[in-house]
Amino acid sequence: MVSSRAGNSRAVAAAASGSGSTVAGAAADAAPGAYMTLAEPHSSVTEVKKSKFIAHAWPCSSAEEAARLIDSRRDPSASHNCWAYKVGQQYRSSDDGEPGGTAGRPILSAIEGEGLDGVAVLVVRFYGGVKLGAGGLVRAYGGTARDCLRGAARVAVAPRSRLGLAVPYELLGAVYPLLDQFGASRESEEYDEASGVRLVISLEAGRAAALADAVADATSGRVATTEQ
Repeated sequence: MVSSRAGNSRAVAAAASGSGSTVAGAAADAAPGAYMTLAEPHSSVTEVKKSKFIAHAWPCSSAEEAARLIDSRRDPSASHNCWAYKVGQQYRSSDDGEPGGTAGRPILSAIEGEGLDGVAVLVVRFYGGVKLGAGGLVRAYGGTARDCLRGAARVAVAPRSRLGLAVPYELLGAVYPLLDQFGASRESEEYDEASGVRLVISLEAGRAAALADAVADATSGRVATTEQ
């Protein structure tokens, strides 16, 4: 069973890390609009009635990255490779042959229940010969995912904005230092012999307006930023 909903994804920007049990208040202390994700990949192993459940969890910034990460740790020799991810308003889950709603959805519920975003989780099951029943599967998959997430280090992430700028060559010396000053990343640069450089940048959403004002002041209004 697979479920999905489209939406915008958010990219990693910064801040506090620690185990799930030590950062309960970190999101409240972070910048407005920040969310919690994993600081790094984490794995754990759980055994339930002779079945082995191996959980792998990762931070991710897009649905495409989540799918690549999950595919990278699928085990074709396993009984089931069940998974879920959540990136902003985008989410999907898969039961991979388990009874509908007993694996993927509990994994997704574990992500949501831990207050996390930008996270992908794969739970690999090796059947041990004892049937768990629908309720047992829900508890096993959900509990395995939850325990893995609770053991992982976390980080507060600030939302990002993407801006476009068209900069004449003679003004690059005024604009580039401002991009560095405001912590902007250059996603693309296109050069035109006549008009100059077209830039697409990203930076913390809370700093976008201040950067736009600084660029306008430094170039006497000749360079404006546009949302991408």
